[in-house]
Amino acid sequence: MVKIKHIAFTLAVAAFTLTLTGCGKPADTTVTTTEKTAVETAVETVEKTAVTPSRFVEGQHYTQVSDAPASSEPKISEFFSFYCHNCYNMETQYLPEIKGNLNKEINFETKHVDFMNSDIGTEVMRALAVIHEVGNADVLNKAMFQAIQGEGGHHDHSAPGHSHDEPEINNRDDIKQVFAAHGIDSAAYDKIADSEATDKKLSQWRQQQIMYRVQSVPTFIVNDKYAINMNEMRTLDDLIDVMNYLALEKK
Repeated sequence: MVKIKHIAFTLAVAAFTLTLTGCGKPADTTVTTTEKTAVETAVETVEKTAVTPSRFVEGQHYTQVSDAPASSEPKISEFFSFYCHNCYNMETQYLPEIKGNLNKEINFETKHVDFMNSDIGTEVMRALAVIHEVGNADVLNKAMFQAIQGEGGHHDHSAPGHSHDEPEINNRDDIKQVFAAHGIDSAAYDKIADSEATDKKLSQWRQQQIMYRVQSVPTFIVNDKYAINMNEMRTLDDLIDVMNYLALEKK
C-alpha cells in the first residue's frame, strides 16, 4: 500500500478525536557481528508478531456489542451518514483500498444512521435503500454526498440537531433530481423508496443503531457482534487487519 496514504489516514483519524502516540527508537549500541545478527533476528521476530491479528485486544481495539451469535457469513457493516464529512472522506479516499484488501469471503454493506430524526433525515435514509436496489453505488453515493455537502464535502451535518442555512437537499424531489441525473427516473425511485422492503430496512437500521450503540460515524460493525474502536486505528493497515481478523477468526 502507498505510504503517503497511510499518513493521510492517520491525520484524518486524528481529526476525528485522536491524540496519536508513536514508538520510541531503541538506543544506539555497539554490537559485534554475532550480536547484531541476534538483535536483527529478534527485531524481525517482533515485527512479524506485530503485524499478526493477535495484536488486537478486545476492549481496546474492538468491543463486543451483542451477545447474540455472530452472523453466519463474515461481513462488515458500515454505519454512516450522507451528512457526515468524515464519512465523505472515508467513502472517497479510503474505502476503495479497504474493500480491495478485505478477504474475498467478507461481504461489505452500508447502513444509514438516523441521528437527525426528521422527515428529511428519513428521506435521505431511503435514498441509500434505493441505491442498494438500483446499484451503481460508487457514483450515486458520491452524488448524494456532494448534493448535501458540496463538491468538496465541506459541511459536517452528522451530529443530532445540526442545521444549515442553505441545505442543498430539502425534500424527496431534490433527492430525485440527483438520481435522475444518473438515469433513475422519478417513478422508479418512488416505487423503491415507498416499498415495504425499504420500510423494513430503515426499521432494521434504526434498531441496530441502538443495539450496537452507534453514537458517531463512520462506525464499523463486524459480523453483527463487534464494533471497531476507530480511536485505536493508527494506520489504514490497522483498520484492514482488524476487519479481516474479526470477520474471519473472532467468533
